[in-house]
Amino acid sequence: MSLPVSHAAVTALSPHDPAAVDLDAGIALAEIGKIARTDLSAWARAIDEGTYPATLLHRFADAGAFRLHLSQGHRLGNAIEGMSRMSEVCAATGFMAWCQNTLVWYLINSENEAPRAKYLAAVATGHVLGGTALSNPMKSFFGIEALKLKGTRVEGGYKVKGILPWVSNLGPDHFFGCIFAVDGAAPVMAIIDCAEPAVTLKPCEPFLGMDGTGTYAVQVRDLFIPDEMVLAHDAMSFVKKMRAGFILLQAGMAFGLIRDCIAMMREVEEPLGHVNRYLDVQPDQLCEMLAAMETEVNTLAETPFDESPDYWRRVVAARLLAGEKSVEAAHNAMLHCGARGYVRASRCQRRLREAYFVAIVTPATKQLKLMLDQMPA
Repeated sequence: MSLPVSHAAVTALSPHDPAAVDLDAGIALAEIGKIARTDLSAWARAIDEGTYPATLLHRFADAGAFRLHLSQGHRLGNAIEGMSRMSEVCAATGFMAWCQNTLVWYLINSENEAPRAKYLAAVATGHVLGGTALSNPMKSFFGIEALKLKGTRVEGGYKVKGILPWVSNLGPDHFFGCIFAVDGAAPVMAIIDCAEPAVTLKPCEPFLGMDGTGTYAVQVRDLFIPDEMVLAHDAMSFVKKMRAGFILLQAGMAFGLIRDCIAMMREVEEPLGHVNRYLDVQPDQLCEMLAAMETEVNTLAETPFDESPDYWRRVVAARLLAGEKSVEAAHNAMLHCGARGYVRASRCQRRLREAYFVAIVTPATKQLKLMLDQMPA
């Protein structure tokens, strides 16, 4: 169970708050890595089998995992590295951390002071856990599907209804960001509280992996969303502002997973190296590839508000490569490990299932290719 939160007691996390400024990134990252290697390592199989690790997420929060992008001008490199250290052990946990960090990112970038003042501290410190719910909107903005939530303007806010098929890192006291269509106006982005009676969480059909990520279908029945929970009355402009950060933060999942795939290939070098040397992809090649990817993403993460077309193309291309190379690394780790990687207890087969998730989570490989195709040459 996640920790209870008194919403009335939530205080603002201003740029001058010690929680935002005085976090030592080096110490935080070291602690995140330690928790990942010990507690998370022990939990990884249970998470893969469907256990939602709220206690562990709070431990990572205490280490600073969800506020590494609050300081240093909201540069994202440290947050990406923190998630990569979790994903090196369990990409499902790295994904939940991405959900949490992205909810923080929404609040950081909101044009509305009210939700930022009320919820940023609670989300950044993990007292409130939550998700992103932008899978459907991200597809809708590129003509893949229609917005599934519909809103009507009423006094003091909006009435919203609809069903979202998959939203992750949720629970009965969690929050998530959403975007809903409004007749005669631009789509609106807001925060929804899962504790509201008008919100119902329905378990999803079991996945190939990622079942421990708190993923639900969300039904919203005439929910009143007050103006103070609106992140942006023009969602498309808001998404354009924060989209690079949204996408770049996902790289942490890929980097950690690829590191572990390289480690698995190294682990079988002594018993199997004499035959594995005939395989096309070797760990040294993957190391070089990973180093180049990390350099590019870290460079892009320094300027997440760059609005130039060239920058946006590089962001999309980097995310596409992260998904493709995750699958390549996991595939080759399986080939190197052979039968010992193909047993249910092996993390190798889990890594292969997790790698496909990196490639299909929004924005998926096919959407990224569509986005690149639609960009000016």
